[in-house]
Amino acid sequence: MTERARALVAAVETFIREEVIPFEKDPRNGGHGPTDDLANELKAKARAAGLIAPHVGEEWGGLGLTHSEIALVFRAAGYSPLGPIALNCMAPDEGNMHLLEKVASTEQKERYLRPLAAGETRSAFLMTEPDGGAGSDPSMMKTVAKQDGNHWVVNGRKSFITGGEGATAAIIMAKTDEGATLFLADMKTPGIRIERILDTLDSSMPGGHAVVALDNVRLTSDQILGEAHQGFKYAQVRLAPARLTHCMRWWGTANRAHDIAADYACKRHAFGKPIIDHEGVGYQLADNKIDLKQAELMIDWCAGVLDTGAQGTEESSMAKVAVSEALWRVADRCVQVMGGTGVTRDTVVEQAFREIRAFRIYDGPSEVHRWSLAKRIKKQYSR
Repeated sequence: MTERARALVAAVETFIREEVIPFEKDPRNGGHGPTDDLANELKAKARAAGLIAPHVGEEWGGLGLTHSEIALVFRAAGYSPLGPIALNCMAPDEGNMHLLEKVASTEQKERYLRPLAAGETRSAFLMTEPDGGAGSDPSMMKTVAKQDGNHWVVNGRKSFITGGEGATAAIIMAKTDEGATLFLADMKTPGIRIERILDTLDSSMPGGHAVVALDNVRLTSDQILGEAHQGFKYAQVRLAPARLTHCMRWWGTANRAHDIAADYACKRHAFGKPIIDHEGVGYQLADNKIDLKQAELMIDWCAGVLDTGAQGTEESSMAKVAVSEALWRVADRCVQVMGGTGVTRDTVVEQAFREIRAFRIYDGPSEVHRWSLAKRIKKQYSR
């Protein structure tokens, strides 16, 4: 850990405990996610503390951290479900910022990335579709973009669009004649319409998860992100690091749940002694420590791979499966250790359980990542 990272982690830990955690019981936090009013208040505090958008380059208003440094900071931020929102490193904005920084033109960065990094706007990533469309298999995409002179006309429907309600801008993936293309569009563009907000297990992301209709959306050629027909390639630029940053943030949440459960187990007595002294409880907390450490090491290993400039597709798949399932075990044990208290909303443990269960699906369920890894193994050993 560099001196810069050590100081930054300490600052983030203090910020989360003193400035963010007190807002967890705020009435604006809940439903389909924290309201934009609450999110903006938290971002203002992080901006004042010099902690906004740590993952973005300094040129665009961030702190310019490496992936390995991001892992340290995001884990600290995730100690509260509101932490990543405050630091403006929550999905989908964090992944969108990464993609814009890597692929967008200078003009697009000024228009979309700079205000996004500053926490002045929110964004959405429109890829997943309902009705048998693109999901874990992007090749099933049904949303199409047809060229009409200097314009492209986009038609389709998207689903599970995180942050769609309240987003200022969106990255839209659509099928084109030679593959897929990514477009940048304002959410107020005629033809973009939110049909409904889904009621989901999780509740940590502003704007919830929306179903979005795209009806004859006309976009100009200069709204293409990168080059036309390269959408699938660009999506990988975003997806591999985004899988890992999910692991980082939710590691922090699982660690918080463990702290709460361990404290509870030391104070709660049953059958003449603290329940942590009963092996059925103490061993579950011991297993939590093991899972948390293994997940931490997996995250740091994958971050190191990304810092070499490698795409990290295989490594991020391995990390996503291992970490999501380890953190799920941690959250589940915390609920069990705390008994009836664990299923109430008196503590954040109940939310951690819900959020981490959803995490096992987001950015690819474990089964899809295992299938992808199995294909690589077959290719390696079938020579």
